[in-house]
Amino acid sequence: MSRIQSALSALAEKNKKGLIPFITAGDPDPELTVPLMHALVAGGADIIELGVPFSDPMADGPVIQRASERALANGVGMCHVLQFVREFRSTNQTTPVVLMGYANPIEHMGADAFIAAAKQAGVDGVLVVDYPPEECEEFAARMKENGLDPIFLLAPTSTDERIEQVGKIASGYVYYVSLKGVTGSGHLDLDAVAQKIPAIKKHVQVPVGVGFGIRDAATAKAIGSVSDAVVIGSRIIQELENTPREHAGEAVRAFISGIRKALDE
Repeated sequence: MSRIQSALSALAEKNKKGLIPFITAGDPDPELTVPLMHALVAGGADIIELGVPFSDPMADGPVIQRASERALANGVGMCHVLQFVREFRSTNQTTPVVLMGYANPIEHMGADAFIAAAKQAGVDGVLVVDYPPEECEEFAARMKENGLDPIFLLAPTSTDERIEQVGKIASGYVYYVSLKGVTGSGHLDLDAVAQKIPAIKKHVQVPVGVGFGIRDAATAKAIGSVSDAVVIGSRIIQELENTPREHAGEAVRAFISGIRKALDE
């Protein structure tokens, strides 16, 4: 059982919901990435999604696009991201880390080389936005062979056929995009999410995390009432944009702590 599976199983046994925050590696400063990861854990994160900076993040809204631009301006690429995970693992062997990004940096490195490097660094799962399930069964199989969970996105527009395809190869959890559009946009429709989750669970055996559009403790609590985990990203990036760097870690810890408290109530 992977670290992700163990973490989510332990939460389910306690009837608790998973909290999965996202930050972009290298933003706002490469030296802050590992301390921010530890701050997320201190605030109550169960799994960390670490964004791999990319020049054309098609699924991400303006907030996370800005984060990627800052990270790229700081010279951060895949090798740096993996080094951040190694540094994090030197003092934290328990919190799962998922890399979230796009195919280009993986293709540039080579799939086999990437999988080997990710495993060595201590990565637990990988979510590649532009790897549709029907085109990456071999990649997913190699990931699983190396103890890594391939994680996939599902959307309000996903058909039963697509959900079934994802269900066959997904591991760890699936990430349900709660609204049509990009990260940080739109109005969250709780009723629509509540209706879609059972349709997903008919075909998917792993936990379902929900993200896109979750901005505060109230929306997180509402989504947690119908899902297995809550994913929150753009709002954290905004917190970092509005906080002096010397206070970034404490601001992130405090924000996540508030979300954790709401989920546990």
